[in-house]
Amino acid sequence: MYVKRHIEEAVLKRAKMKGAVVVTGARQVGKTTLIENLKPNIPKITFDDLPTRHRARSSPSTFFSITPPPVFVDEVQYAPEIFHYIKILLDNSHNKGDFFLTGSQSFELMQSVTESLAGRAGILELMGLSLREMRHEAWNKPFMPTFTYLKERNEHKTGLSILDVWKMIHRGCLPELALNEDFDWADFYADYIKTYIERDVRRLTQVADEDSFYKFTAVCAAMSGQLLNLAKLADDVGISVPTAKRWLSVLKASGIVYLLKPYSNNAIKRAVKTPKLHFLDIGLAAYLTRWMTPENLAIGANNGSFFESFVVSEILKSYANAGKEADLYFLRDGNKREIDLLIHENNTLFPIEIKIKAEPDEKDIRHFNMLDDIEVVNVGDGGVICLANNLLPLNEKNYIIPLSLI
Repeated sequence: MYVKRHIEEAVLKRAKMKGAVVVTGARQVGKTTLIENLKPNIPKITFDDLPTRHRARSSPSTFFSITPPPVFVDEVQYAPEIFHYIKILLDNSHNKGDFFLTGSQSFELMQSVTESLAGRAGILELMGLSLREMRHEAWNKPFMPTFTYLKERNEHKTGLSILDVWKMIHRGCLPELALNEDFDWADFYADYIKTYIERDVRRLTQVADEDSFYKFTAVCAAMSGQLLNLAKLADDVGISVPTAKRWLSVLKASGIVYLLKPYSNNAIKRAVKTPKLHFLDIGLAAYLTRWMTPENLAIGANNGSFFESFVVSEILKSYANAGKEADLYFLRDGNKREIDLLIHENNTLFPIEIKIKAEPDEKDIRHFNMLDDIEVVNVGDGGVICLANNLLPLNEKNYIIPLSLI
């Protein structure tokens, strides 16, 4: 069953503007299915097929004479030789929407796109299913904690119980697993990790010890929602810090983790300059850290940090699916005062706290006053994203924001 993806509108919009549309993202987030459903009447080429890949790499100049555009090319990063010839074809034709390209390894793919298709390709990132998509909602605006957004969003929300929340978080956001209840959760993720290491990791870096890389990924999962500590990561796995840094870049490049940037300003004394690490699929993080049921995850030691990562990933999806890039930060000072998330837009910071409680109060936003000393930016509306059922005011600028309103 195909679930309508909210990024569809952004893909079609880019296709009207650019000769090529590149859709990248983590393995199995649904890139191929997306283009197949959007463009069912154009031919598809996949470089997962070894003979096809060999023909493309050995004779790239004539490859598209057999299958001329418009065309869909899947796993395009396996044959980077064709990018130069796509550029030539686009420069000669000036057509829009001639090439739809997908690939799992964003680092390798983006290098080829940057070198050959600069200015000719619209680039979009597809993430896993969002809560909106899982619940078949049409709402497709990037999240903002403003009164205008929240009021309108509240009129279009659907109900979401706490039990449903944890079931969805634990099940994960990969479409094939999320949409098939008969798929065994543990078996699926075991196969996913094995495929990821064997296919993606080996292409992106030299990993002599795959067991150590698996352990590294599991330790990163346990740190989700926390400050990145490369020294501890390296020590826990038994590798060097440079190796830990290189392996982390692999997880980031392949869409497994997201590093939330720290907000820095001279007015904030001793602001932390270390990013926060967030897993983008909490189902995968739960598997790696052995939280085997939604019920255990909901009451486990990682519940708060995992919930925070889940919220951050949902906000990222709301921007990516609209074809926009989110400008997100967190803020923590030397006294361990922290604001979980800052959305920066139009020279304004919108502060957000993320809590697993259902009844937050003004104490939960007490650190928002850290922003009062920053004169170079404005401070907008904010609030606490939590497990409450209803949208309610905390004060004149901040709100209790149910998860269902993201």
